[in-house]
Amino acid sequence: MHLLQATPNRFNGIVIDTEALPDNASGYRNLLERSLAIWKEQDYQVVWAEIPLSKSFLIHDTVETGFLFHHSSNDSLMLTCRLVDDAFIPEHATHYIGAGGVVVNEKDELLVVCERFRGAERPPYYKLPGGALHPKEHLADGVVREVFEETGVSTHFEGLICFRHWHGYRYGKSDIYFVCRLKPLKQVIKMQVAEIEECFWMPVSDYMQSEHVSVFNKQIVKAAIDHKGLGQTFVEGYGDPDQYEFFMPDPAD
Repeated sequence: MHLLQATPNRFNGIVIDTEALPDNASGYRNLLERSLAIWKEQDYQVVWAEIPLSKSFLIHDTVETGFLFHHSSNDSLMLTCRLVDDAFIPEHATHYIGAGGVVVNEKDELLVVCERFRGAERPPYYKLPGGALHPKEHLADGVVREVFEETGVSTHFEGLICFRHWHGYRYGKSDIYFVCRLKPLKQVIKMQVAEIEECFWMPVSDYMQSEHVSVFNKQIVKAAIDHKGLGQTFVEGYGDPDQYEFFMPDPAD
């Protein structure tokens, strides 16, 4: 009996071959329904179907046969169909990941920025440079990149100080914000004018007393000054260091 091409996965699910999806919708729905019936008889629990943008005309019939949206990218949509009512389907990404850098120079001055775009009623406030990590980017690399993009100041990663976990962020997702201690490699500022309104070296003492700085930011700057933080390292047996990144205390501490 002709079925959609598919491959079992290690979780007793089955994944429809995206490349083998038909080039038109004629007969697709009947073929999909027949495939689902056979896969259910074979005791598979979940069917995964990734439909590329070029074949988006298949989405309607796929949903009509019982599939639900799981996640999407710019050029594809992933759908799932439970063949068993209580079958487990893992969530897609639930968090944003960002990082800010505490950069203090030899004059005991802190590198600070004031964002250009903020709430209409929110006054200017001084924060740490930083931003969101890129896909497949290590934390240590991402925070160095973000600081450089916003301020033009090159830095070296020294340690992970803390992180903040926040629910109710953009699009209903949660957010993890890492705070890192960075060593400046130069002092000259070249501000990113598109997003940043002000950028300068502020004496740490002024920062800690400023009414335009949040309590949280004051606490994390103090923590970065008082502690070395967790250093970036790699663990033997975890293969390519481009895939894994670890943070641990210095054994000498």
